[in-house]
Amino acid sequence: MNSGRLAILAASLLLTGAAAADAVPATVSGPNALALAGVVALYSPLLSGDERETAAALFVGEKDVPYAKKITISADKISCRVSNVDITARSCELTFRGKKQTISGRRASEIFATEALAGVASDGAAGSVFAGLSNLNCTLDPKAIKQKDGSGASCSFETGN
Repeated sequence: MNSGRLAILAASLLLTGAAAADAVPATVSGPNALALAGVVALYSPLLSGDERETAAALFVGEKDVPYAKKITISADKISCRVSNVDITARSCELTFRGKKQTISGRRASEIFATEALAGVASDGAAGSVFAGLSNLNCTLDPKAIKQKDGSGASCSFETGN
């Protein structure tokens, strides 16, 4: 094989590898999943009021949560930005079924930090640090969480988009 063909093959393999690395599936369970589901549930228009309140109550450790059904928290995409130049600037854009919401300040910081807790890597560029995930799907099982055995919360998502 000549050197030109080797270069084309190498470039093709690199590009294929880069494309495959764009979306990396991830899962998290236990306390980190409960935290991720808990901070996202507050903003989800896909949840009923009871589901949102239950997710929040479980996240803050309330003992007597009356809701017993499993709760699914999902989001198309969550993209957060924190500035390392204007240290007061922080925001997250949450997308639920194609509809976007922008959160800023302390609440955005909570989402950003919880993404990190769940294993979402951040990346910096031009005075900002970014972290994001897509295809979030979390399940909370209040009955299992009440057993206090580490079960009852799980999330799957993709990183690197």
